[in-house]
Parts: sequence; structure tokens; C-alpha cells
Amino acid sequence: MAQTSTRGHRSRKLALLGGSTTARDCIIALGHILNPRRLVDGPDISAYEDAFAKVVDTGHAISFAAGRVGLYGILKAAGIGAGDEVLLQVPTHIVVANAIRYTGAQPVYVDCELDSYNIDLDQADAQVTPRTRALILQHTFGIPVDMDRAAEIASRNGLLLIEDCVHALGARYRGRPVGSLSAAAFFSTEETKTISTTMGGMVTTGDPALAEKVRSFQASCSSPSASTVIRYLLKLVIYYGLTEPSVHRYSRAAYELLGRRHPLPRPTVLEELQGRKPPGYERRFSNGQAAVALEQLRKLSRNLAHRRRAADGWEQALRDHGFRLPKPPEGAEPAYVRYPVWVDDRERVVQALESRLVVGTWFTSVLEEALDPAVGDYVAGSCPRAEQAARHLINLPTHGRVSSRDVAEISEVLISTAPTGIPSPAA
Repeated sequence: MAQTSTRGHRSRKLALLGGSTTARDCIIALGHILNPRRLVDGPDISAYEDAFAKVVDTGHAISFAAGRVGLYGILKAAGIGAGDEVLLQVPTHIVVANAIRYTGAQPVYVDCELDSYNIDLDQADAQVTPRTRALILQHTFGIPVDMDRAAEIASRNGLLLIEDCVHALGARYRGRPVGSLSAAAFFSTEETKTISTTMGGMVTTGDPALAEKVRSFQASCSSPSASTVIRYLLKLVIYYGLTEPSVHRYSRAAYELLGRRHPLPRPTVLEELQGRKPPGYERRFSNGQAAVALEQLRKLSRNLAHRRRAADGWEQALRDHGFRLPKPPEGAEPAYVRYPVWVDDRERVVQALESRLVVGTWFTSVLEEALDPAVGDYVAGSCPRAEQAARHLINLPTHGRVSSRDVAEISEVLISTAPTGIPSPAA
């Protein structure tokens, strides 16, 4: 399996996390830990919101502790609740479904397409009922949805259009940034995303009335405790060191040995995996994290350019070898947070690449991380393409620590492991 290509690099192992964080980010994080007066509250929050609104080219940006809280705030601001239905695709994460369910509304799951892993808009249109109030559009892996078709469906049916941009900061559709193409959108800066503050979320909207209601919800949320913010910022710093490729093979083994016993904060708590609303769910973003986010926004264009080069490298290396690669819709300019690849035998591929790469396996379930998709009211068999994707998708890193040499060598192993002519998924 292409052993010669990995010779001399056996101590280097790429992580999926930590690739957007720099030493400068860590210095900023440590500086705020040492200055408690600016740790939780301070001017960096409003500065970050203003900067984010400019990046997304929208009138308003409102920060929260997580993207899921932002979605919950959008739904509450729109008056969506008991008796209402909200359309969303699978695969997605359980926390997206939970945000709908916590309002009292019902998530209605729509299957994905297998070209882009985005929502099947024809099926979404067919599933609209008199109770349907909103349509959530996940730009999966950073691939924009066909927004022209989505807008037509929403307009004809009187639906609130919401973009799920947690994978897609920097992506564009027909020249416009995602997050500015609908009534409202939500983003994430969780540790696996395009920029990272360990945890964090943002709502964007061009509607002043909706923005006012979301800000009112933000004001009702609690501030994070100082200890919580310190743990987030320390995790950012620790991950920066532990995900350095020359040490990651050893740190990863220790991390997996500890399992859930390690003291670092987790993106998703047990109650959420069970579909229940955890205490302190409605929470604001911190000033210390905002300072890190501001620094990362200043470097965003360089970050995105690198991700484009890495994604192009994966596509060029794999396209002639039978792999099913993503096909964005016309007018879409992806910003791949990770590059998805369909493989026949995922377990074999993960094992083959283990010495060089922590292979991403979003999504291993139609509702990622849920203890059982049924906790999010998903009915098994209702979205067969998404269930296939959950068995066959891997994803490859695009972050700043991925070099062209990494792409070439890892692709060589991948090609030798997964033979050409991989069967296409069922329609």
C-alpha cells in the first residue's frame, strides 16, 4: 500500500483539528486568561460581530456560545414553536435537530443528494405542509446549496429560509457570501470549523426587525462563567500543540486512551446526545474568545486560499481513480472545511491511512453523535441516500497544516487501498 511514499515521514501524522490556530492566537488566548477583567465581557465582542457582518456582507451579526444556540434564537425570534414543522436535511448533527425540538416544533427530515450531500430540494418541496414554517439549508462540507431553487420554494410556500453555514464560512453562491442569501443564517467556530474559538456561534441577517429580536434573545442569555472561558481558551492552546503533526501520533493515542475521562470541555454534552436540553443552553459568547476570533478573521483570506488549494489537490489526485467526489451546483464556490470522498470500505481506508492521518468520518449517522437517531425523531429508512452516505463517506483535511506533499502521499495510499471502479451508490 504505497509504503515507499510514507518512508521518512513515519513520525508525522495529520490531525483534523487545530489546523486553523496559530501561535499568535494562542498568545491572545493566554493574555486574556491572565487578564480576568476582559475575559468574559469586553469590547472585542461587538468588534467581532461588526467584523463578521462585513465578511459575510450582511447588516447584522449576533454572537452566541454555539451555532446551535444561534439557530434556536432565530427560530424563537420568528415565533416558531409547538405545532410548527421545520424542514432540514440529513445527514446533519443532532444539535441542529435539537434546536428545532427545543422550541416545541417538529423537525421534518429531507434526504440529501449524492452529488453535493446537500438537501434534495425537490423532495423538500414535496414535503411542505400547511404546518411547515421554515426550511433550513445546510451547506454541507462548505458546498453551497442551489440557492435560486431554494428561494423559489421558500417564496412560493411562505417559508422562512435559514442557512446552516457551520461548514461554510467563506463559501459563495453566484458571487455572494453564504450567510447573506436568506432571511437568517448561523455559523459555528467550534474546534472543527474553518476558524476556531473552541466553541462559538454567530447569527447573520439583513433584516433589522429580525436582528432586533435575535439581539433581545441574546440579551436574555446567560454569560459564560470565567472558568468555562478559561477552559475553552486553554483547550485552544493545548490543541495547537497536540495537533502538531510531529507529535500528534503520540498525543492522539493518549487522548483516545483517556476517552471521555479527560478534563477538556466537549463540544456536545450527554444530554444533547440524548436529545434533551442541557442546563445553561442559552448562553452568550465571551470576550476572550472574540479576541481570538478577530485575529482569525484577519487571516481568513489566507486560510480560505489554502483550503481551496488543498481541496483542488485532493480532487486532482483522486478524480481519475474511480472515487465519487463532490459536484457543487452551478454558481457555487465551495469553501471546503473538509473534502468529502465516497469509499466502498470505510473501515479498510481508515486503517490504511492510520499512520499518516486521522481520517474524518462526518457523518457516521444521519444525526451525527446522537445516541440513536430516534432521539431526534428520525424514522429509520426514511432517507435512504443519507443512510448510505453515513456508511461510506470519509473526509480529508484542508486546513493550514496540510501540505501539497501530504496530499500527494496520502492520496497514493488511498488510491492503492480503494481500487478504481468503486460502485456508485444506489439512486
